[in-house]
Parts: sequence; structure tokens; C-alpha cells
Amino acid sequence: MILAKVYVVIAKEHNNLHLAWQLSSKIRSCQLLLSKAAMTGEPVTLEEAEPIIKSLSFLMFKAQDIHYDIATTIVTMKSHIQALEERANAAIVQSTVFGQIAAEAVPKSLHCLNVKLMSDWLKMPSLQEFSDERKNSPRLVDNNLYHFCIFSDNVLATSVVVNSTVSNADHPKQLVFHIVTNGINYGAMQAWFLNNDFKGATIEVQNIEEFHWLNASYSPLYKQLLNPDSQTFYFGAYQDLNDEPKMRNPKYLSLLNHLRFYIPEIYPQLEKVVFLDDDLVVQKDLTPLFSLDLHGNVNGAVETCLEAFHRYYKYLNFSNSIISSRFDPQACAWAFGMNIFDLVAWRKANVTTRYHYWQEQNADGTLWKLGTLPPALLCFYGLTEPLDRRWHVLGLGYDLNIDNRLIESAAVIHFNGNMKPWLKLAIGRYKPLWDKYVNQSHPHLQGCVTS
Repeated sequence: MILAKVYVVIAKEHNNLHLAWQLSSKIRSCQLLLSKAAMTGEPVTLEEAEPIIKSLSFLMFKAQDIHYDIATTIVTMKSHIQALEERANAAIVQSTVFGQIAAEAVPKSLHCLNVKLMSDWLKMPSLQEFSDERKNSPRLVDNNLYHFCIFSDNVLATSVVVNSTVSNADHPKQLVFHIVTNGINYGAMQAWFLNNDFKGATIEVQNIEEFHWLNASYSPLYKQLLNPDSQTFYFGAYQDLNDEPKMRNPKYLSLLNHLRFYIPEIYPQLEKVVFLDDDLVVQKDLTPLFSLDLHGNVNGAVETCLEAFHRYYKYLNFSNSIISSRFDPQACAWAFGMNIFDLVAWRKANVTTRYHYWQEQNADGTLWKLGTLPPALLCFYGLTEPLDRRWHVLGLGYDLNIDNRLIESAAVIHFNGNMKPWLKLAIGRYKPLWDKYVNQSHPHLQGCVTS
């Protein structure tokens, strides 16, 4: 029967529909006979089986006579399977590309919000005056307060991070938020945070384009950004489906995304700071992070090697001797996105210099392929203090099966992955955790949702 089914496929492919029909008919007779035996519990008799076996054998000899031999059958089936695999792989790649495009796209409602806020910034000189006053606040450099930094071009996402942090803080007026955005979103970001109160917390917004010290002569990444090949690869159209679409996401080469390696330069007077990504929600008071003993280390982070694949060898090219001679491939990786940094220890260890060294070594992309985590694993090697995993729970942007108890116990939940909570791609189960910190009553948000 199994061989007959193979010949049915082959016969159809050679347009011999009559033979295919004959084989299918005999296969059905076999199936009926076996089904009857299974239902009655009685064995198939020779008298019942012999005619069917003979007729099937005759059809198989017939198939072989027209060159449907075993070798042809195997080759044809292999070709058939290979074609199906190629179609399946192409469909997977195409699906990933479309998913990546959807994840990178700015929803119309967010674009609308940015336009309205930018209009406020340009039409209201008082906002710009208020902003100038805030720049001189002594609270911005007061090390007795709790400092957080966020680098983002997404106004609403940044607002959720700030709002969720102050809403769950025991003393929100002691919190200071340092936000850096790009020139396009600077006015919108300023207008939003100047026009909204966040429980008395201090908030400053800076424009990365005013960091004149961050230039091609100082930053290897900045030099890479000026490279035409890099610009075409990251910011051009999706031309080559052989490249992993995730690798082409412009955020992986974004200067704003790599600004986390320059925190001591941006805030030279600060001693400790908590770095927060813009795709997370804070659920508990984070100020105890500042009193944790990092044992002389620079970075406090939650380790991610409970899963075997979250180790150094997963992120770095250990076939290159410059990596294999200095690092343990089984070393535990850790999460970027909620980190407590001791900036005094950072400056002492020259972590930014280390970052520059590794960026230069990886100019050809052979040591690692994308993102900020691989260079961070190199820069903070031996300088990272493991934190209790409840400080930072990851995966809400891709994992549908995170334990509710783990989410409830987490100080920070991170929507890392493509399914961001502000997109239609968001996982419905987790989206309310983010939505509750969005100021839905704001007239601009209501107007943009309606329009």
C-alpha cells in the first residue's frame, strides 16, 4: 500500500491519470479490507487478500514497465520533498520579513500624536522657556536622588516607562529621569513631558544631535553609520532574502540605541544610574536597586542562562581566536534593558574604551552580527553582578506562555521581541499590562485614536 501510494504521486506527476486512478482504487480496497478486519477482530483470509495483492502487484509491474522503478521513485520523491521544503522556507522568510516590517512601522496613531505634540512645541514659546529653566535644575546632578536614563524616539513608550516607574515608587518626587531622543522627535518629547505631571518627578529631555563630542573621530559606530554599505544594508529596502530580516532592522545600528555605552560621558556628575529600555513596564519600586552591593562591579543585571542557548557562544563568533582566547563560551549572558550601573566603577574600568576597541575589531561584522548585547557581553565581562531574576522578566514581546506568577512577581516586565504593546502585533494577554499606564484621557491621544 505504501509503495502504491508513492506510485500514485509519480503517475500524477507524469500525467498518467488512468494508472493513478487504478492504483487509488486498489489502495481503497486494501483499506476497506483492513478496516473490516480491525472492526471484527478476525484475521484477513487468503481468499480475501489474494485478488487485491495480485491486482496491486500487476499495477506495480505496469508502473515499472513505464520506468517507474524504485530509483526513479526515490529521485522523484526527493525532488518533490526538496521543492516543498524550498517553498516552505521561502514562506517562512517572507513571513519573517513582513513581521519585521510591521514591527518597525510607526502606527498612524503614534505618528498623529507626534505631529500634534510638535505643533504644540512650535506654537507655544512658553514651553521652550520652561524647558530652558529645567536644564539648570540642581536636581539633575544631585546624587542623593534616584536617576534613570531612557534613550528613545517613541514618545508614548517612554511615557509608559516613566509613568509606570513613578506610579509604583514609594517616593516619586525623589526620582529623576534623563531622556535622550533624536532631533525629529525632540520637540514632541519635550511638549509631552512639559505638559504632563508625573507625580512630581524631575524629567529632562536632551537631543542627541547636540552631543557634538559624539562624532566619527571619537565613536567607531558613528564612523560605521557614515559608511555607504552600512547605510544601504540597514536603511535600504529588503533586497536579499538570504539575509536574516532581523539583522536589517535599523535599530541595531542606531546611534540612539548604542548611546547606552556613553552614559558616563552624558552624565559626568552622576555616580549611579538605572538604565531602562522604552519597551518595558515597571511594576514595583526600583529605588532599592541603588542600595544593592555590586561588589565592585559596574553592571547589575539579571542573568538569562537558565536556558542553555543564552550563553556567550550563542552571541559571539568563537571560531575567531580574538574571541576564543579571551572569553568562556559557556559564560552566562545577561539581560540588557533594566540595569543598575555604578558609573564610578565604569569610569575606573574604562568600559567605554573597551566598547570602542571591540567595535573597531568588529568593523567587518565577523565577531558578532547585530545588536548591543554582544559588545556589552565583551565590555562588561567580569564586571557584571547577577541580580535576582524577579527584577527583570523578559519575553513579553514574543513568548505567549510566560507564567502569570512570574509576571506578577516581577519588578520590571520587558516586551522585548517584535510584538511590541503599542502595535497591532502585540500579544493580547500582556497588552493590558502596558495599556493601563497610557493616559487615555489625553485630548491628543483621544483625537488621534478617533481620526
